[in-house]
Amino acid sequence: MDFKQILESGYREVLCRYLEESSEAALYQGQMFSRKSIKQQISPEEIISIHCKVLKDLFPDISKEILDSFDFLIEFMMNYGLAYHEYQSLKDKQFEIKSEIEMAASIQEYFLETSIPKVDEVDIGAISVAAKKINGDFYRFVEDEKSISVAIADVIGKGIPAALCMTLIKYGMDSLPKSITKPNDVLGNLNRVAEKNLDSSMFITMFYGVYDFGNHTFTYAAAGHEQGFYYHAASQSFEDLTTRGMVLGVEQDITYEQFEKKVNPGDMIVMLSDGVTESRTENGFIERSIITDLIQTYMHLSAQEMVENIYRDIEKLQKYELRDDFTLIIFKRL
Repeated sequence: MDFKQILESGYREVLCRYLEESSEAALYQGQMFSRKSIKQQISPEEIISIHCKVLKDLFPDISKEILDSFDFLIEFMMNYGLAYHEYQSLKDKQFEIKSEIEMAASIQEYFLETSIPKVDEVDIGAISVAAKKINGDFYRFVEDEKSISVAIADVIGKGIPAALCMTLIKYGMDSLPKSITKPNDVLGNLNRVAEKNLDSSMFITMFYGVYDFGNHTFTYAAAGHEQGFYYHAASQSFEDLTTRGMVLGVEQDITYEQFEKKVNPGDMIVMLSDGVTESRTENGFIERSIITDLIQTYMHLSAQEMVENIYRDIEKLQKYELRDDFTLIIFKRL
């Protein structure tokens, strides 16, 4: 007796027992039979075909319509099986991609991690929140005895390519000669690195500033980056931080313009990415005045508490759904 005959005989026995008893024991016997069939790689269509044959033997007077319905069921199960396997394959690929993205996000967080400096001369607060798993924004502090340098960058692009771009910029900054300290020179060097190594479809905006403790000046330059704010404590007024310069990675030989601000006690320097100014509500992009109003609301707090409260309020305005990466840094002279 070949295996198909053994299979048909076993199925007949299980089915007959269930039809006679309709018991849990009979159902359990059917489950055991199913497991054996799976081990022998018997397809669902073959089981249905055997079921149909057994019914014919057990009930010779069974109507033709019922038997024909099994032909339909066999065809249906074949198509269903193909669709199910395709669905499972897509789910597996989706899970694999998700795992890779989570790993990339973890590696990005490790490589780009930077601590917020604690100094007597200036209170510093910083927050950066990714809209998705991978953050397209990047910020970094470099501290020495005389000054603190701060960089904010935003990749025009998302996902893993954006994370790789940020890693490139981070190592470009780490590789700069110690003699290069002026913001415009820093951007010029990073632009050459980006132009040589980035794909033509990838660009980076960047803001780079240096706070000098000795004379309390803030010198800065920008490469196509979103304008921040400067708060004058004496007049209790805001002005935009003037910035001019092309994004990194477009042309090799670009000279960046440098600016300087004298920072008085109580003054604040507000640096951000376009994910802050381009936050959207039902009525469109928020006005820049909303950001300055929030700064005034929380300026009695520490700089870190300020940025965290401003983020929560803007997140609430967007119904807790960030549409772009959000980075906000505040320097407050003490």
